[in-house]
Amino acid sequence: MMARAWQALRAWARDLKREVLALYLAARDKRTPWLARVLALMVAAYALSPIDLIPDFIPVLGYLDDIILVPLGIWLVLRLIPDELIAEHRAAAMAMARRPVSRIAAAVIAIVWIGTAALLVWAVIA
Repeated sequence: MMARAWQALRAWARDLKREVLALYLAARDKRTPWLARVLALMVAAYALSPIDLIPDFIPVLGYLDDIILVPLGIWLVLRLIPDELIAEHRAAAMAMARRPVSRIAAAVIAIVWIGTAALLVWAVIA
C-alpha cells in the first residue's frame, strides 16, 4: 500500500514539474495574454526558485507553501491561457522531459563551479 502511495506521489510531482515547464513556455509565447504571461512567469519562478515564502526547514509549514501555492498558481494561470495554446505547450514540455540528460554537460558545469570556488578561495587567502 505504501509503495503505491509513493508511486502516486512521484507521478503527481512529475506532472507538476511538466505543468510548470508548460507554463514557462506559455509565458514566453506572444500569443499568451499578458496577464497570464506575467502570472505564469511568477509561478514558474517561484516553483523553480530555492527561496520559499516559508523556509522548508520549518516542520510541516515549510512544505505547505509548495504543496498549496504552486498548484493554486498553476490552476489560476491555466484558466487564463486558451486551451489549444496550453495543449501545444504541454506537448512541448512532454517532449523536453523525454530528452536524455547529458551527464557530460552536468560534469562540465560542476567543474566550472568548483574551479570558480577554488579561484575565489585562493584569491581571498592569497
